[in-house]
Amino acid sequence: MAGLVPAIHALPRATKNVDARDRPGHDARLGTTSVRLKLRDIAFFERPVQFARPFRFGAITINATPQLFVRAEIEVEGRGVAVGASAELLVPKWFDKRPELSPAETVDGLRRSLEIASGLYLSQTGFQTAFDLHASCVGAQVATCAKSNIPPLAAAYGPAEIDKAILDALLRAAETSFFDGMVGNIAGIDTRLSPDLKELDLASFLAHRKPLPRVAVRHTVGLDDPIEGNGGVADPRENAGARYFKLKLSGDPTADAARLARIGEELATTGHDYKVTLDANEQYADLAALQALMNRLDHDAALRPIATRLLYVEQPMPRDIMRQSPLGALAAHGFIIDEADDSYDAFPAARALGYRGISSKSCKGLYKSIINATRAAKWSAGGERFFVTGEDLTCQAGLAVQQDLALGALIGVTHAERNGHHYVDGFGDAPATEAAAFAAAHPDLYADAGQGIRLSIHDGDLLTGSLNTTGFATSVHPDWSALRPLEQPKSLQEYPA
Repeated sequence: MAGLVPAIHALPRATKNVDARDRPGHDARLGTTSVRLKLRDIAFFERPVQFARPFRFGAITINATPQLFVRAEIEVEGRGVAVGASAELLVPKWFDKRPELSPAETVDGLRRSLEIASGLYLSQTGFQTAFDLHASCVGAQVATCAKSNIPPLAAAYGPAEIDKAILDALLRAAETSFFDGMVGNIAGIDTRLSPDLKELDLASFLAHRKPLPRVAVRHTVGLDDPIEGNGGVADPRENAGARYFKLKLSGDPTADAARLARIGEELATTGHDYKVTLDANEQYADLAALQALMNRLDHDAALRPIATRLLYVEQPMPRDIMRQSPLGALAAHGFIIDEADDSYDAFPAARALGYRGISSKSCKGLYKSIINATRAAKWSAGGERFFVTGEDLTCQAGLAVQQDLALGALIGVTHAERNGHHYVDGFGDAPATEAAAFAAAHPDLYADAGQGIRLSIHDGDLLTGSLNTTGFATSVHPDWSALRPLEQPKSLQEYPA
């Protein structure tokens, strides 16, 4: 692989093997083996990503957006220096949907979130666990971002991306995989940010994790995507043989019902069973509009192909309205939050309103996903069903999709939205040598069927075997020399009126 991408940095290996009982942070009662580290440097890069087809969700259509890359250098106590990486799209108008902001302004909000988080993380100079570092900065991150007019969900983006890169470096220094490292709680995750849980709840959840060998692909159908014919929802060349479908909603009950009926007719032609989820991306104005859609699903015969296969409805209302609107009888249909998941107490608050699930996205924070999965498991033990789902808006081939897929496989997400591979042509603008290095290191995830290296889907599933490697689900890093530094964010005053 080094011959394929000479610019990929060699990553330091652990200097010695240390018995778990001798590691700092080991708690024999809980079985944890957390390791302490000191952050030495953070660098941000970006790369333009052109979409192969427009993607419309909510009130925006995306044709291109930058992809962020993070490079973190840490010193691990007793193990020396290691480098880790992460990646994610800088998606406009998802983290921050305020209508008065342009798409470019919301992307700059994410860049500012990264800069603020970098300053806070680098100000922590002593040795501590990875989760110590996260927990000591997350409150100040939200508060500082608020002063810059950045809402909590966008504020979470900066720490989320830095945390992934730090964890990658930590796992490399410890010469262990993400799956093994997290079972041993190498990051030192605790319940200081989730006081509704007990330490033993979290320790037990992590200790019993067995990563899924396969995760089914849930194929996204954007609002501008064709429905019938070639390239439509039933075309296996487009849906890659998926058995799960995620259908975007516009917020208009009549228009959405008509569109869902058309999709149901098409999916019936595939010849196999399928399941669907619906995602409104905050477009339903209130409970009355949502009730109108659910009434159609309950009583319209044309919608039976969708209604009888519906697993859940995702984030139907704007996050602020949702927090003031208990679902009542609607809760029986199964709803989850996504954009409203902007704090560690979001899931308990949503549960009190009647929501049963919450999305896992590494761009919102991997530690929060693990804590929410612990909650879902604990609450479900009481007889009701609560769950965590796998949703993906920001993951492209390479680091982003691998790390998010590994997170889902760890916490038990059996099917995940994977729209990144559908809307972008393979590795996009990445150098061919970089794509080849990822494909060589992870041959179960990527293949070239004559149109360049792309995500490889096996009977509707992604395989996770090659993610069980030293580091955070990746054997290689991007070609840093082929990336440009993160663009300096503009202030709101610099944008044209």
